[in-house]
Amino acid sequence: MTDDVRNIVLGVLAAGLSAALGWLARTYLWKRRLRRKQAFFGLPDNSESLLVVNREAGGPELTVMRHDVFALLELSALIKDCGAHAQVIAHDATQQGFGERTEFCVGGPASNRRMAAHLHSLLPGVRVNVEAEPGPDRGAFQVGSERYRLEAGRSEYVLLARLTAGQSREARPVFLFCGQRAITNQAATRYLARNHARLARKHGGSSFVLLLKVVNSQAYGPDVVEVVADVTRAAQAPLPTPAPASASGSRHRAES
Repeated sequence: MTDDVRNIVLGVLAAGLSAALGWLARTYLWKRRLRRKQAFFGLPDNSESLLVVNREAGGPELTVMRHDVFALLELSALIKDCGAHAQVIAHDATQQGFGERTEFCVGGPASNRRMAAHLHSLLPGVRVNVEAEPGPDRGAFQVGSERYRLEAGRSEYVLLARLTAGQSREARPVFLFCGQRAITNQAATRYLARNHARLARKHGGSSFVLLLKVVNSQAYGPDVVEVVADVTRAAQAPLPTPAPASASGSRHRAES
């Protein structure tokens, strides 16, 4: 074998070895990212999950608004990427606890009874104004002592939460997308799809509640989203009770 042939053979072998090592490295990194994603969403291979759908407020029982359908499509893509399966179920047909299967619950408490139950049980520090009468506080959020009013099409809010039952590693999380309008639900699911890796690094397997603001949705749709605050502590604590009027203050008002 001449030197030229030997060099060609060695070059081919080196190129093949480099390609194989590169493929193995990419496969390892891809699998590691997949495992982290599956752990964050509680969706191991071939696992089952629930997509709990709401209804249009004031509409027929199974009428789902267009933006909520888009939100479900965003979540379905995430579930498929994890190698898991989804079951779509109406909000008033879900009669089970949480922790056995990952749950994605979409819609505010006015149109989603399951969401109302989750807020009552898991997030006692959150109140949503569900009054049908028009007014400045219609649809407003109260988180702890802070109030966030709806300005339709300009400034709208949505809660994005990942909650777990207890500290068991086997417990599957429930994800809440509780918005003031349907377009904010879609904005929250899109934010989760784009930022799940960063959220997983920051929060790990812990519960969190983020308050997001959807800016100028009439022009930008669900794409422009700002993080207002991490409200986990305030949302999980009971709402503060108004301080009673002091005796001296009451006496002063009586005398005046």
